[in-house]
Amino acid sequence: MKAEIIRLLKECDGYLSGQQICDRFQVSRTAVWKVIEQLKKEGYQIEAVRNKGYHLEDSPDVISRAEIESLTRGGWAGACAVYYDETDSTNNRAKDAGERGEAHGTLYVADRQSAGKGRRGRSWESPAGKSIYMTLLLRPDIMPTKAPQMTLLMAVAVAEGIHKVSGLECEIKWPNDVILHGKKICGILTEMSSELTYVNYVVIGVGINVNQEVFPEELKERATSLRAELGHSIRRSELIAAVMESFEKCYATFMRTGNLSGVRAKYESRLVNRDQDVKILEPGNEYEAHALGIDETGRLIVRTRDGRKKAVYAGEVSVRGVYGYV
Repeated sequence: MKAEIIRLLKECDGYLSGQQICDRFQVSRTAVWKVIEQLKKEGYQIEAVRNKGYHLEDSPDVISRAEIESLTRGGWAGACAVYYDETDSTNNRAKDAGERGEAHGTLYVADRQSAGKGRRGRSWESPAGKSIYMTLLLRPDIMPTKAPQMTLLMAVAVAEGIHKVSGLECEIKWPNDVILHGKKICGILTEMSSELTYVNYVVIGVGINVNQEVFPEELKERATSLRAELGHSIRRSELIAAVMESFEKCYATFMRTGNLSGVRAKYESRLVNRDQDVKILEPGNEYEAHALGIDETGRLIVRTRDGRKKAVYAGEVSVRGVYGYV
């Protein structure tokens, strides 16, 4: 009921009467008043006028379960959200839930992570109240070999979500970094539990730098945030909802085609590596090549110095610009 009341207040141009809420949810005026008081304590600025009802004047930058669920518009991704003030890693929480049999599309969100992690075990800076740390639990009916393609779907969804709420155009550094003005703004980490021929569950972790104003010395040259680029803050819950909406569409296309063919053009249009010389860093091997794009399975297609085309898999391989990060 709390999420629905938030949604009704946001959708109402004028005043929403207490009786309307009572009739909608078949509850007492006292029950409604208690929810309104809870929302006020959480920072929602709600005006209450006798004989008129309630009016939402402003909402805070909160990422509570009720706030997230109030912004999902009939979709499945994030329609059920689990929120933590702090946890070690939302990927860990989602994997635990996957083992317990929790539902496809459940979203795990934290205001702060004490042990955030990125690709290949790298740490991810996780200050409280500034960024988005979330993991989506999925149960796709696919072969395990296709699960890594989910990372590319999410990269497109993050870029589209950022554009929707901020107007900024992001690029993607293959396979899992979202880039803004040459600096990293988002990292994505996909993990799964599987058997030989089927997937038990997939979790896709997303960390987005939203409202940070400063970065540690070792990161400031290659990381940025939406606030740093825009000069003002962004409501994190609105961005979460926008990313989930875009991901649903990408996921539906992927499940229909069985590969990335339906979203390949979207991905390549944002691929910062495309038509650029890159450095391929493999274990024990490093070479330069020219990036051409991706194939339907998400592999990066490059042309080596001797003119051969080669498909580069993710996993233990890193791709960088010849002269820097991108």
